[in-house]
Amino acid sequence: MSQNIPNMMENTIAKIREMMDVNTVVGDPITTPDGVTIIPVSKVSVGFGGGGADYVSKNLNKQDNPFGGGLGGGVKVSPVAFLVVKEGNVRMLPVAAPANTTADRLVEQVPDVLDKLSAFIDSRTKKTEE
Repeated sequence: MSQNIPNMMENTIAKIREMMDVNTVVGDPITTPDGVTIIPVSKVSVGFGGGGADYVSKNLNKQDNPFGGGLGGGVKVSPVAFLVVKEGNVRMLPVAAPANTTADRLVEQVPDVLDKLSAFIDSRTKKTEE
């Protein structure tokens, strides 16, 4: 069998490696003027497939063994979340499909409600101490 299929696979994998690096998954940090740093996080999916065959033609010499084949690949990068660094605190903000049900909407709002409740309790505690 011909060595063309392994060569095609090696070339395709090399091209995929050229396209991808660690910054594809964890992006470069973005710093805003007010000191907040945002770091994008993505999911990377890679797939490829191919095939080929040697065939004998009646019109060619027996030593000639033509090869026919093909190989294809693809890369998909999907945003998953953003890491937000503010005043020494790190928070993950997921990128998700919009909530479909009321229960989903409630679950999405739990972290915000907890943050507001914590801030309220902290402010009340400071007032009591003063």
